[in-house]
Amino acid sequence: MVKKKMNFNILVVDDEKDIVDILKYNLEKEKEFDVTIATSGREALKIASENKPDLILLDIMMPEINGFDVCKKLKSDVFTSKIPVIFLTAKENEIDEIIGLELGADDYIQKPISPRKVIARVKSVIRRTYAEPDTITKEDGFIKFKNLEIDTIAHCVKIDDEEIFFPKKEFQLLHFLLSNRGKVLSRDVLLNQIWGENIFVVDRTVDVHVAKVREKLGPYSDFIETIKGLGYRFNNG
Repeated sequence: MVKKKMNFNILVVDDEKDIVDILKYNLEKEKEFDVTIATSGREALKIASENKPDLILLDIMMPEINGFDVCKKLKSDVFTSKIPVIFLTAKENEIDEIIGLELGADDYIQKPISPRKVIARVKSVIRRTYAEPDTITKEDGFIKFKNLEIDTIAHCVKIDDEEIFFPKKEFQLLHFLLSNRGKVLSRDVLLNQIWGENIFVVDRTVDVHVAKVREKLGPYSDFIETIKGLGYRFNNG
């Protein structure tokens, strides 16, 4: 459940006028979004600083200040660091996608733009960012999503109050995915987080452990999505 709010303000940033016009039109048709547009990185930073939008759709390939640099500036500023960002790009480059996500972006959409896909992704990020506290709860050493509970102090996972055993690495993997619900996590990020930077393991190690975690999650197995070419995401359901 998303916190009650009249409308969410979306900042659309792209130097192609046709794209911002199409996105503005389709988003505002939903009746729950107010859309502001910017056609340069410099203009986007100014608007974000002054208006604090609820979400930013941000093109990467722009003159003067590209989307990556805009995102870096936003995430380094205490007043804009929490604003969710979805990258828009025409480039089909896995490295660029990983860089964008590791800069703090919440999602990534390739052009040509599908308005329906953009709207679905925007709503998904909005749900996660502005969800009511009862959607997902976190306390010291404890995290709960629906009827899935993780207790890091007792090293315990429960589904519908039934305890399920997870070995250490699988437990850490599930906890990290759920703690970052909605975010795409690359295999490199998962390897460094779970196994450590100084331990040599291959990408396949992550895939094997994810498969084992899915097997044990039963009705929650589909919540862990494979994002082709990027990594994994615990989705919003």
